[in-house]
Amino acid sequence: MASVWDELDLLLDSPSSFTSSTGERGTIKDKAGFNAGEDAVALRKAIEGIGTTEKTLIDILTHRSNSQRQLICKAYQEATGRALIDDLEGDTHGDFEDLLVALVTPPELYDCQEVTRAMKGAGTTDSTLIEIFASRSNKQIKALSEAYLAETERKLTHDLKSEISGQYASAVLVLAEGTREENTTVDSAKAKEDAKTLYDAGEKKWGTDESQFINILCRRSIPQLRRTLVEYKTISGKTLQESIEGEMSGLLEELLVAIVKCVKNVPAYLAERLFKSMKGGGTDEATLNRIMVSRSEVDLLDIRAEFKKLFGYSLQSAIESDVAGIHGEGLKIICGGDD
Repeated sequence: MASVWDELDLLLDSPSSFTSSTGERGTIKDKAGFNAGEDAVALRKAIEGIGTTEKTLIDILTHRSNSQRQLICKAYQEATGRALIDDLEGDTHGDFEDLLVALVTPPELYDCQEVTRAMKGAGTTDSTLIEIFASRSNKQIKALSEAYLAETERKLTHDLKSEISGQYASAVLVLAEGTREENTTVDSAKAKEDAKTLYDAGEKKWGTDESQFINILCRRSIPQLRRTLVEYKTISGKTLQESIEGEMSGLLEELLVAIVKCVKNVPAYLAERLFKSMKGGGTDEATLNRIMVSRSEVDLLDIRAEFKKLFGYSLQSAIESDVAGIHGEGLKIICGGDD
């Protein structure tokens, strides 16, 4: 399991999901010959008929891109006077309902709702916050924040402050600003300097200066951090991930490790999250739905490849053996094939 995270040789030249959001590595593309009106009629029949025709819902919603689904929502509203999302919520149930609702929600609003859900209730679901803030680009985080402001009339950072605390909160709040540097030119001298700062703040001293880790890992650009990871290993003999795991604990450790993993390889990080969501006693359907839907037009093909590499079997077969019924069918279509 660790080997993929220790491998730094090819790191500097490998592509990054942060910078390529063209959708070429997604499993869902725009449907050719798309007609929103026809789709809206078919969905209406499926919902209003005696017994909802779940297969029709799945066939239409998983074979259209999100922007096409927004046009379907508009056509549906015009034809029926009702919101498609409300009818899906009223007519379907459980994890399948959650999957369909996720599919018809614009990506930035979906991220916003997942963050809201993570902050709601008695305890905060930190693993969701960590996954979203570690794996999203500045553009995605800014869109999420704007959606949050529009939904709640409050700033996301304001609400996060009342939910989380300590150095972990400091790091999340830096990420939630969506102001990570974006320069693609790497400053090698700066990378050496940052690597030494991190080494001095952790391995070299008694007690860890966590603020240095937060400052560098939450602010530097992805290419810059990749070079820093390589320099760090040269100075310390260990990977930065190993140092963080050895020096820190709790939520800050979890967040910083997630950032380091995403700097290296977002699809591998998310493949690991998918694996954990299906491993053991019960399935974490919320994480499964979130990753499958939110990455279906970004890098799900890469996530599938990394899943196979990490665990020796395909993501499709993992879903097949773990998720039953129409919910499983929907996830398999989004997955887009076996490997």
